Amino acid sequence: MSDVVLFEERPAAGGKKLGVAMLNSEKSLNSLSHAMVELLLPKLQQWQADDAISAVFLHSAGDKSFCAGGDVVALHAGSAAYGEELPDDSCTDFFAEEYRLDYLIHTFGKPFIVWGTGFVMGGGVGLLSGASHRVVTDTTRMAMPEITIGLYPDVGGTWFLNRTPGQTGLFLGLTGANINGTDVEYIGLADYFITQDLKDEVMTALTEVKCERGIGGVLDHFSKLVAPQKPQGNIEAHLDWINRVCDGADVPTIVAQITAYDGDDKWCAKAAKTLAAGCPVTPYLVWEQLQRGKDLSLEDVFRLELTMSVNCAKRGHFKEGVRALLIDKDRNPQWTPAAVADVSAEEIQAFFVEPWATNPLADL
Repeated sequence: MSDVVLFEERPAAGGKKLGVAMLNSEKSLNSLSHAMVELLLPKLQQWQADDAISAVFLHSAGDKSFCAGGDVVALHAGSAAYGEELPDDSCTDFFAEEYRLDYLIHTFGKPFIVWGTGFVMGGGVGLLSGASHRVVTDTTRMAMPEITIGLYPDVGGTWFLNRTPGQTGLFLGLTGANINGTDVEYIGLADYFITQDLKDEVMTALTEVKCERGIGGVLDHFSKLVAPQKPQGNIEAHLDWINRVCDGADVPTIVAQITAYDGDDKWCAKAAKTLAAGCPVTPYLVWEQLQRGKDLSLEDVFRLELTMSVNCAKRGHFKEGVRALLIDKDRNPQWTPAAVADVSAEEIQAFFVEPWATNPLADL
């Protein structure tokens, strides 16, 4: 069995090296597993401290998916059903290490290039969002679809969704809407659009850059070459509608405004349908995380999200959502409570109570 992450150090200009990491689990759409995190974290820490490594390039095996999210099937085993106790600490361990990895990318201190082609979802967005040089392609399909599994947009979503235009962060968190490379650039989660067929040329050019400051120039050059091939986006075209339906005094009002969509635009209709079928607790978590996160430091964002995620694993919604979507695949989750209007304030506040004496990310 091959390693789920492959590493190499390519000779680069000036006697330096380009550190290359490749997610290597095509069958799982390169979903981020605990094994991947355990390989990536120490290697990236080593490269960060190594003066011979001038930059890092993170990409994936195959063209279909950079990373289609966290390995939620594995997390399902360590989470609790409604009324049960957590069976072990595996969810806490995974989330803590995943967020530590995301935080490292945010604070790396050297050029960090992520090639976000194909599916970039959930945990994949966490890997992309903190990089200094974020590339999307003609095949990029990004989403934070946690509404469907009783989670919420974690992996730094509290940070990056608060920094998108207008109400787009709230909208994407509530609906799990699928967006393309043009959209990802528009909302500020990508810096360059380059077509997938140019990846090898880009990697070669990056090894020929004589100084770190030139990396942006290389990526900008390729981006300008393919600018006419950028697809039509949805976010900017629907910004007025997004801002209007997300303008409300409370969560039930906003959910009602989005799900009331009855037009013929397929993208809007799908977003409304996904929200309507999603976990009734998740919209409150999205609303609350964005409100609480507005003035938090990056470190405190990840500490907040660890608290929320472990409580999601404890309180049954996540277990039920993953069961219905990926385990039994009946697509018929039995949420408790069953409707947005039935969620109590006490239920939501419980997600923000730290379940430990000392947060495992206290040392960030």
